Amino acid sequence: MRNPYHIGSRLPGAALVMVLVLAAPGCRRKQPIHVQQPDEGAPAMASIIHAADPKSEPQLVSGFYGVEQNAWRWTARQFSVVLQPPPFSAKQGARLEFDLTVPQVSIDKLKTLSLSASVSGSTLPPETYTQAGSFTFKRDLPAGLLSGEPVRVDFELDKAMPPAGGDLRELGVVALRIALVPKQ
Repeated sequence: MRNPYHIGSRLPGAALVMVLVLAAPGCRRKQPIHVQQPDEGAPAMASIIHAADPKSEPQLVSGFYGVEQNAWRWTARQFSVVLQPPPFSAKQGARLEFDLTVPQVSIDKLKTLSLSASVSGSTLPPETYTQAGSFTFKRDLPAGLLSGEPVRVDFELDKAMPPAGGDLRELGVVALRIALVPKQ
């Protein structure tokens, strides 16, 4: 059994007393200091999201299916994202860009597709697609819609391919990239 009065056992206690004595003046402050550490695990809200990027997943609010061929996702007839406006867009506005593909199977079955969008409840002019291919849906957004806070963008197709065969999904268009970019 060790002797509790042995000099070696007093050193840790003496060090603790010394730390408390030195820290005591800091305890007399009237206002506590709060240091807020950023949550390093949380992804930053982006202005540009790629549908196949796993980091974009939290910004895909609804209406998106799983990643296919490591490059794209099908959408449902209605789908939504949340985007961070680019710098200075609260004063200058921004442009919404949605890179999409209208598959040939959609045109064969539906003949035409009309895509509309709304940002923060403000409806944007629709665009109609009458042939298959790759397109970019572009719409200028006024500064009044962009306060610097993340904005929700709701997309809607006038129709979609209904579930068929073993696939229970309602299929809209193929999503590649959705972005809010500074006006040029």
